[in-house]
Amino acid sequence: MTINALFPIRERALLAATALSLTFSLSPALAAGDEVIVYKDPNCGCCGKWAEHMRSQGFNVKEIATPKMGEVKRDAGVPTALSSCHTAKVGGYVVEGHVPASDVKRLLAVKPKIVGISAPGMPQGSPGMEGPFPADRYEVVSFDEKGVITTFARH
Repeated sequence: MTINALFPIRERALLAATALSLTFSLSPALAAGDEVIVYKDPNCGCCGKWAEHMRSQGFNVKEIATPKMGEVKRDAGVPTALSSCHTAKVGGYVVEGHVPASDVKRLLAVKPKIVGISAPGMPQGSPGMEGPFPADRYEVVSFDEKGVITTFARH
């Protein structure tokens, strides 16, 4: 049985409009909204791959190459133990390293009272670190102004 047989034309139009509305309201571009500014070392390739991951999930990403990454991290309040190769800013938060876009979207939706989130180090298999090796299990952690570190997500 076809949809035409199940629903009169008016109901089909309503179903189509509802589906279209849901598609746009749930689309990554509209869900992401905020611009992501990524500070990265000019010689790092995986940082660009992470930026591409974020773009593919609907974020508007601006990349800034700088040899002063230590300064960027210090100014952003990233604890040394949580450091990775690149530092991003989005929606008033710091995103350190290869954090999945889904975690950034959750951060922006929940808006916790923290400085930011981090995927410390460079976990194999995280966005931008895909490769022929088996993926690591890793945590994304949050950090606040007092230095409190909490698990935000597990991958």
